[in-house]
Amino acid sequence: MSVAPGSDGLGLGPGWTRRWTVTWRTASDEVSCTVRDLAHTPLAEGTPMRWFSWRRAQHHRPSLQFLVSTGRHHGAESLEEARLLLVLDFAAGLVDVLSQPLRLRFDTATGRRRHIPDFLAVTRTGVWLIDVRPRALIAPEDLEAFAATAEAALACGWHYIVAAGWRDHVAAAVDAFSSQRRSLSDPLGLRSALRDAACEGGTFGELVDAMPFPPLARAQLLHLLWHRRLGADLSRPFGDRSLVINPDGEA
Repeated sequence: MSVAPGSDGLGLGPGWTRRWTVTWRTASDEVSCTVRDLAHTPLAEGTPMRWFSWRRAQHHRPSLQFLVSTGRHHGAESLEEARLLLVLDFAAGLVDVLSQPLRLRFDTATGRRRHIPDFLAVTRTGVWLIDVRPRALIAPEDLEAFAATAEAALACGWHYIVAAGWRDHVAAAVDAFSSQRRSLSDPLGLRSALRDAACEGGTFGELVDAMPFPPLARAQLLHLLWHRRLGADLSRPFGDRSLVINPDGEA
């Protein structure tokens, strides 16, 4: 979603990157710098800015989401954040994720404000700052904070996005992949054959039908997709016509 409407009240005059500050937490202390110097800080090596907690009056509860790509659990404060982490696990080139990575202090027409983005995602092609907020719950003050975070990310050469909702077919496909997370034996060696076939390209249905036992191959192919051994095009609803890719180009 666009955060441009929140930019009107930001203090973006000359030298703003030296006035706006960022704080992140290490294992034992908090460290601060200006936005101008943010790109050179080892944020991914830090810890979350605040503890995950739950109070009786709040509607969301913290949880842990395991990511195959990083090999460990990551904190999420809501079901929407957990869904984002699940989707990130299928993103190509994901290296690491940090929850609540920094606290941004920024200037506005009415005074100084602060904002803690929800996630920092490091990928092989760049760094992403990400906020998660259902579209219906985004207030004007949220848009202003999102716009400020977008400006800070841009100054660092990073990307920024607000995850305000998912297309139904993306959520359904990721849920289908994740259902294959459980252990699955492969006595017929179908996984190797499927990965070989994916090197040549083909749709989900074509790869399955080319195997000796299509029903078993279907389960094994979903298993490979969950474990990120193969990739799939989710720009359209997932099905037998979806293109399946071997990202390594070889088995």
